[in-house]
Amino acid sequence: MSMIIQTPRIIIREFLPEEQEIYLAHFTDERVALYLPRRNRDERIVIFNNALKQYAITKTTGTWGMFNKINGEFMGSCLLRPFNDEPGIVELGYSLEQKYWGQGLATEMAAAMITHGLSDTNVTEIVAVTVFENSGSQRVLEKAGLKRTDNFIRNGEELAFFRQKTVI
Repeated sequence: MSMIIQTPRIIIREFLPEEQEIYLAHFTDERVALYLPRRNRDERIVIFNNALKQYAITKTTGTWGMFNKINGEFMGSCLLRPFNDEPGIVELGYSLEQKYWGQGLATEMAAAMITHGLSDTNVTEIVAVTVFENSGSQRVLEKAGLKRTDNFIRNGEELAFFRQKTVI
């Protein structure tokens, strides 16, 4: 297991194979999954197993677990992934256990992941998308330093679009 980044309250690290059920259970909370792409259990298992394989390839992109720095409790997951097949552009995504909402933890994680992604010299921009109804995540992304720009259409759905380019 490798730690990706540490904030004052969060450890972001690679998932361990034995944490698959914790990861899967996270998405059974309807409020957590409300604004996420719909996936069934088998699809989530594939995503988890692909994340484990990805760890051997790169530390810049992937799906990682977020854990409470004090007690080690699972808090959620976050990811950085290539965006829209555009070189140098990486998309930030996350989900947070409901009991951790409203504490500034998502903003803390997002800011750390933006810094992590932009530390790779091949990454020129971090982006994120949300459905329009997800105003909480939109506030998180803006507080973390992303700027709202023109909307983006993915799979026929118009989404709020946020971005931050590297400063040269």
